Amino acid sequence: MQFDHLVVGATALDEAQAHVEDALGVKMQPGGAHGVFQTHNALLGLEEGLYLEAIAPNPAVTAPPRPRWYDLDRFDGPARLSNWACAVKDMSRALEDMPEGAGTPVDVSRSALIWKMAVSEDGTTPYDNLWPALIEWPEGVHPASQLEPTGIRLKRFTLVHPDADALAQALSVHLTDDRVMIEEGALDMQAEFDTPDGVRVL
Repeated sequence: MQFDHLVVGATALDEAQAHVEDALGVKMQPGGAHGVFQTHNALLGLEEGLYLEAIAPNPAVTAPPRPRWYDLDRFDGPARLSNWACAVKDMSRALEDMPEGAGTPVDVSRSALIWKMAVSEDGTTPYDNLWPALIEWPEGVHPASQLEPTGIRLKRFTLVHPDADALAQALSVHLTDDRVMIEEGALDMQAEFDTPDGVRVL
């Protein structure tokens, strides 16, 4: 797996977008609408090939017949950093070694872009949604390359879980990234960024 992007969820996209823009001090770019899960998003380019996504259910369309990804159907409270995603080159092969509940491959689209996402039947990921959603992009295609540079770099991404040792051990088999830290405690997720205006936190 390779760190791909961070996800800020909300019940409404304008709330998710405002949360990111207020925290980081930059404007997000328009994204688009997703088929299958009936969501829509806004995007922000980060350094080192990463990006940040604000996402919420799309009120302009009817709800999908299956639970939405990122556990958005059960989302409540204010907009917040809620999920993350890691890219894999071969989704089917990668899922063979993932924890139970990592999902099955689903073809997803946004405008002309089509990719695969691993989504479970209830829209969650293992370890209380702290496990990364798996994504497989088409060869040579990635949204980050189409986003305006912001000069913002992810410095540290911290996952907090009551069973931190189990989460850390499971992740270490698949991901090597010094930016990802795992701590024991009540469920939480926090990202620290270096920005042109200093350190900012989501």
